[in-house]
Amino acid sequence: MDRTSTVIYRHFNAPSRAFSQFSHELIRHPRLNSDAVRLLTWQLSLPGSAREPLSATAQRARIGGCAFTRAKRQLKEEGFVHERRVQGPGGRWTTQQLVSSTPLTSAQAVKILAGVPLPACADAVSPQVAPSPRKPAVGQPTTPPTGGHPEKDLSEDTSHLPAATSEDERSLDAARALIGVLHLLSPALRHIPPGMRDELARLAARWLDAGHTPADVHAHILRGLPGAGTPVHRPGGLVRHLLRHVPPRALPAPPAPDPATPRLSLRLEGARECAGDHVQPMLFRPLGDETLCARCAASAPDEPMPVPGGEHVRASS
Repeated sequence: MDRTSTVIYRHFNAPSRAFSQFSHELIRHPRLNSDAVRLLTWQLSLPGSAREPLSATAQRARIGGCAFTRAKRQLKEEGFVHERRVQGPGGRWTTQQLVSSTPLTSAQAVKILAGVPLPACADAVSPQVAPSPRKPAVGQPTTPPTGGHPEKDLSEDTSHLPAATSEDERSLDAARALIGVLHLLSPALRHIPPGMRDELARLAARWLDAGHTPADVHAHILRGLPGAGTPVHRPGGLVRHLLRHVPPRALPAPPAPDPATPRLSLRLEGARECAGDHVQPMLFRPLGDETLCARCAASAPDEPMPVPGGEHVRASS
């Protein structure tokens, strides 16, 4: 019988400078792997004025591309990271990233980001894509107050945006459902970041508004995927690229003529059968809406006379 045991002892000297305080719940989070915790704590240890993006931090922390994507996805799902794309003066697009030491809801993240101007821009920016809802965490975590930011309705910052109609909402709901099942179409689309789904849904809604069906959009995305065996490192960016331009909807081709349906020869195109009394059917080319040939019209006082020279064609029975 093995009677050995292991006992651990800890020796800790509190640093006198250059240190950060983190919650034990963050370090021991059951749904964050070591790369996610390292990425988050590294970001939180930076000065408040630092604007280093998460990708740059991952490079400094020697976190590889796939590991970074997985860690970032975990942080976004747990509410520690929020992203949105904004458009400032001049039409320039920028991605804003918000990193917090405790989980934030989408509404709290929007409130904080709405009060942060873009670098080199004096005007506040308006949100184009709000952070997506995150998966609820186990338990009832407490979130810090978002002090220092105005407690006003966010619609004040987006008053210039057109109000959504009920038709727009229906189209957007259909687009969200369309995007929500992309992971079922191909294994390459399984890891689209949740934070991009609203943006992709708005792009898909433009396709639906143009008359395309959800099946059309799915088929277009599948045609744009690389061949088998080629990995897709950024499926969300690929889908965004494929949906960016909306082609005109192709009109259905006219039905092919039924070969069983009798058709006049080219020589008889435009001819009409005279409604007068004839031994054999008499075809003539009307000049207007007359129903009688020139001979029958001459003997019918109520029928307007056609212009002389009208061509008559006799059809044999």
